[in-house]
Amino acid sequence: MTALRSALLADHAAVEARHGAVLNVPWRKHASAAAIGVIAVGIYVFGMIWLEISPLKIAQGFWRLLDIAMLMVPPTPGSWSHFWIYLGALGQTVAIAYLGTLIAAVLAFPLGFLAAKNIVVNRVLHFFARRSLDTVRSVDTLIWALIWIDVVGLGPFAGMLAIASTDFAALGKLVSEAIETARRQPVEGVLAAGGGRLHAIRFGIIPQVLPVFLSQVLYFFESNTRSATIVGIVGGGGVGLYLYEEIRVLEWPQAAFLILMVLITVAIIDAISRRLRGAIIGR
Repeated sequence: MTALRSALLADHAAVEARHGAVLNVPWRKHASAAAIGVIAVGIYVFGMIWLEISPLKIAQGFWRLLDIAMLMVPPTPGSWSHFWIYLGALGQTVAIAYLGTLIAAVLAFPLGFLAAKNIVVNRVLHFFARRSLDTVRSVDTLIWALIWIDVVGLGPFAGMLAIASTDFAALGKLVSEAIETARRQPVEGVLAAGGGRLHAIRFGIIPQVLPVFLSQVLYFFESNTRSATIVGIVGGGGVGLYLYEEIRVLEWPQAAFLILMVLITVAIIDAISRRLRGAIIGR
């Protein structure tokens, strides 16, 4: 044991001698890291005080949450007529998510090329396209839902437009980033073979970007199934309206049944989209 300890100490001394500049960090850097930690904790404590977040309220709310969970058992639609109404509303929610994602994808793909700096040489056009996507993306789906409800009225049409408005900007940004990180070799090969700039985009960039884009579209569709439920609460159609009504009148078993329907639907869509994503990216 003594020989082993001596060998380890000798090796440690050798490493310290070779890399002393890395191992012996100046005290100022330690002080800076400690100061950042203290500031972060201070901001956290200040936020809890300012927002009146009480650990006692959190504990009381947790027990209240357990009481509500007990009231949700067993989940039930109440009657067969309610079941078919809920099923139709769930289908409407999936349709809202699907159509909203489809419209967003159709709009996002060409806009992504305009926002890619290696495609659009004009800095003004590139700046305008990128900032436009950022502006639209910064507005939450619920806000878009309220805006579209004022424009087209209550119902699934407003919900679909709300999802499309949020997602086309997010997908456009993802497309532009994928284009900017695409490999140059296929593009240079097309140009060397005599192709023009459009040929380089069609045969050099789109084959690289399209699998990534389709994979993202499938993921957004899965996520939008949940978002469409929330949009329905504010009047965007679908199962969200019924869920809000059941919670408002404290019909917890029916609310639990609706939540269970949404969870099962999302799980099915996730399983299907996972297989499709694997097929698209060649896995």
